[in-house]
Amino acid sequence: MLARIFCAALLSIGLTATSGAATLAVSSTSDPWLAGMPSTATASLTDIGSGQAPALVNGLRLTAGTGLQFSASGMTDHCNNGGRCGLAGPEGDLLEGSFRHASGAENGIADLSAPIDSLIGVFLDDRQPDLSAAPDGLDFGTLAARDFDSLSPLLKQPFFIGDGFKNDGITIQSFIVPAGATRLFLGTMDAFEWENNTGSLNVTVTPLRLMRAQQVALQADEPGTLVLAAMSAIWMACCRRWH
Repeated sequence: MLARIFCAALLSIGLTATSGAATLAVSSTSDPWLAGMPSTATASLTDIGSGQAPALVNGLRLTAGTGLQFSASGMTDHCNNGGRCGLAGPEGDLLEGSFRHASGAENGIADLSAPIDSLIGVFLDDRQPDLSAAPDGLDFGTLAARDFDSLSPLLKQPFFIGDGFKNDGITIQSFIVPAGATRLFLGTMDAFEWENNTGSLNVTVTPLRLMRAQQVALQADEPGTLVLAAMSAIWMACCRRWH
């Protein structure tokens, strides 16, 4: 109980989660390369927008430059035969390794390499994505590539989310909203044929901001910055423990 009170005190002066969090279920059949496309659109060899469209995050205000925190749980499998094929949590099936989208960039959305079955996202503006060229793709094929503190994906550039924490399982990762973003879609990683996947992930997306006290500390001398870093680390551990 005292630890919870202490964490609450840290939240009042340090890194804070703002209101307006969104919680949703993301089916393993959610193909990110159908994000923002009509229900008749196709992708990934066999998928159709009416059946394999990714999950749109509703009730979340997207502000350019704002960091988002993700928290995810659940299990998915990229096979429906009941065997050991891709049973995994949001970090993906690390035994099978990373996969690249078989169709590459498609519908104006960039290519991606990431662990199969992992949670991934893509930001869009209000336009249908296939009306302009896709950006370069990202590669999260190694543990080091997934162990980032902060990630700044472009519009139409799918990105790895996983469980929302670094490899230590404690440090929260921040995902920066790109300029122009009005929509965020979530799905799972596969090479093709999302239609036969099973399972789902439960995901919470929370905007993060810096309190004024922290902003001032960031502009102060090095000792103040070190104190701030220590406070933030404790806060992150609290969130991991009692999320």
